[in-house]
Amino acid sequence: MIKILFVCHGNICRSTMAESVMTHIVKQQNLDSQFHIFSAATSREEIGNTPHYGTVGKLRSLGIPLVPHRAVQMTREDYKKYDYLIGMDQMNIRNMMRIVGNDDEHKVVKLLDFGKNPRDIADPWYTGNFDVTYDDILEGCEALLEYLKRENKIW
Repeated sequence: MIKILFVCHGNICRSTMAESVMTHIVKQQNLDSQFHIFSAATSREEIGNTPHYGTVGKLRSLGIPLVPHRAVQMTREDYKKYDYLIGMDQMNIRNMMRIVGNDDEHKVVKLLDFGKNPRDIADPWYTGNFDVTYDDILEGCEALLEYLKRENKIW
């Protein structure tokens, strides 16, 4: 089973959206039995809160089920628990590295590093643009799944 943890600052916008999108994609391809997908925050600001209404609305408008979730903080133990710890931007990666200490197994990566155009995913908490965030997350999740297929991690 491949264990993926999506991570952003507060765990109410981007990482929760990525968790829901990736869960939806793998279910569509009948691969859900091969995955454990979750999300977390690098900060404590939103702990216990439900996903942002912008994330909920965007996913609902596309018919993508929202994974039931309340914000949690990433821990050092998550490094052992997950195969991939996937941040949304460079600031997330920096904060994730502070939490895990070091990345000897090269598990910490930005989501769009799997795609053809590596870049940060802008935080819609600040931009207000959940459409662009969704497009970037979809691109990253699809690229991640293709990577896992190419590397024979799933069948």
